[in-house]
Amino acid sequence: MEISDKLLCLFSADVSDDGDRYVVEVPRREIETGSIEPGETYRVALISSDVERTNETDEDNVPSEPQPPVEAGEIRYVEIEDIGKQGDGIARVERGYVIIVPGADVGERVKVEVTEVKSNFAVGEIIEEDL
Repeated sequence: MEISDKLLCLFSADVSDDGDRYVVEVPRREIETGSIEPGETYRVALISSDVERTNETDEDNVPSEPQPPVEAGEIRYVEIEDIGKQGDGIARVERGYVIIVPGADVGERVKVEVTEVKSNFAVGEIIEEDL
């Protein structure tokens, strides 16, 4: 659905029967904030209440799986605990989440920038060695 840049206000309201006409009540706050003026004529768009709601609560947005504890671009200090099959350093952070650090050796403590994030691992680039 496309929404015009000229949209003045948005609210939910009931349509009531007033004899030979139907009335949509405008909330007082819309008048008080100056969005609209009494006595003026406005275009009104009506959207059925059966339409899927777009303002979901935070509970509706909870992911079904745990999210990675790092984000791309994040800077982390990590200790290399192991070497992977391809020779890259492996560090573990929160909940055992793995950060692969190419060019690092076991026992090194390095400052990395996370360059790639996947659901079960991330890749970090060394920006400072031997901390």
